[in-house]
Amino acid sequence: MTNITVSSPDDVSRAARVRAAEQGSSVSALVAKYLRSLSEREAEFARREAQQGRIQEQIDRFSARNRVDREELHRRAVR
Repeated sequence: MTNITVSSPDDVSRAARVRAAEQGSSVSALVAKYLRSLSEREAEFARREAQQGRIQEQIDRFSARNRVDREELHRRAVR
């Protein structure tokens, strides 16, 4: 495990100590949990970005103009 030194304003440090105490934890544990969540969010973003790319490749062959012409679209809207 790596140690990290963090500087923060007194009021932020105090609030972090209070929050940690409320949760029966330490400030170090709170910071570690937050840093893990950043890593997890980045991994989730990368997963969704890859999924989006795969879906867009499938959509590449789609052309709306081949589906409904303008008159049909207006005819449907009038109903």
